[in-house]
Amino acid sequence: MRVRLSKSFWKYALALPLLAGGGVLVHAQIEGPKRGIPPIASSGDFEVTGVIVNATGKNADEARRAGWEEAQRKAWTMLWAQTHGTAGATLADTTLDGIVSAIIVEEEQIGPRRYIARLGVSFDRARAGQLLGVQGVGRKSAPLLVIPVMISNGSPYVFERQTPWQAAWAKFRTVDSAIDYVRPFGGGAESLLLNAGQLDRRSRSWWRVILDQFGAADVIYPIVRLERQYPGGPIIGKFAARYGPENRFLGSFTLRAQNAAGIPAMMAQGVKKMDALLQDSFRSGRLRTEASLLLEDTIDEEDLEELEEATEEASLEVRDPLAAAVDSLSDEARTEQANRPAAASTMNQQVSVTVQVNTPNPEAVDRAEAALRGIPGVRSVVTTSLALGGTSVLRVTYQGDPEVLSAALRARGFR
Repeated sequence: MRVRLSKSFWKYALALPLLAGGGVLVHAQIEGPKRGIPPIASSGDFEVTGVIVNATGKNADEARRAGWEEAQRKAWTMLWAQTHGTAGATLADTTLDGIVSAIIVEEEQIGPRRYIARLGVSFDRARAGQLLGVQGVGRKSAPLLVIPVMISNGSPYVFERQTPWQAAWAKFRTVDSAIDYVRPFGGGAESLLLNAGQLDRRSRSWWRVILDQFGAADVIYPIVRLERQYPGGPIIGKFAARYGPENRFLGSFTLRAQNAAGIPAMMAQGVKKMDALLQDSFRSGRLRTEASLLLEDTIDEEDLEELEEATEEASLEVRDPLAAAVDSLSDEARTEQANRPAAASTMNQQVSVTVQVNTPNPEAVDRAEAALRGIPGVRSVVTTSLALGGTSVLRVTYQGDPEVLSAALRARGFR
């Protein structure tokens, strides 16, 4: 559909971003067409699809009930063959009713006394697993954020538009995988935050904030590049797996589709091969979460008892470290502290302060964290609020004299 817009429309449309500070463009990018497909709920149930039934009955309801019972019997036979590779014993309808959790209607035709349909049957994993002798997945990986990148016609896409690569990941059942996938679908501001440009981002501070929003510990990039041989001809898909802020390479493979109609099937096969590649990398130890992406610094075991005692003391949550050192002590406390040995009154005190830093870019956050960690006695530095182009907030945990910390912060230009 082609829409014509008048010149006056363009005049006001170009003026709106200037008046609203660019908010209109951002709103249009977020509230535009659907970016992706929400992932399916990956429960532990066994699912058999594409079961064809043709049943009759005295009426439509009875024919449909007979068709569903026929689908359960056929699906159990198919599931047993998939699991063991041989034909297994049939089960009574009453037993099947107890282990079937859902009937999925893919396509159906209902007549007065006849029912023809293609159905899917979902079996409860706990009950059906005992009969099949199948156990669940053992050790799982840490939660990994999935950013599926598809490169077509030289342009990379993630959630800028709906892609068959993202759709294949959304439909993939992850319950039987050793990888704990976190699969966004581009809703809200995700289409702006997660894009192909993140592959070149190295800032740990930036990644810690993003991963914390999605409850993930690291990031993986399943990438596919589509190469069309000629219009209407074969399409070659070159798949590659990368992970982490350093964009490390894990492996690659190539698949082929006869034409554009075969792309969805090629993508579905690509997701399964990509999952197998990632599982092999995880079991071999190549796919490991980086310690630099942890929100909190690690604590030495020998310092654990000392820190547990220190946490019982009052902590300071203020913006001015010097004011924290002075105002937190009353006149009586300062008098009592002056009469104590210096080592007992100051050296074993733990202080938690909040520091505000101007952060025009992610590199400024990294420099600020590095400067704060360089102060002797600093136990941890965590970015609690990231505001690129504005003022970010960092929480510093310090063990020692608060006045020494104040002097060190001032010497490094913090206020």
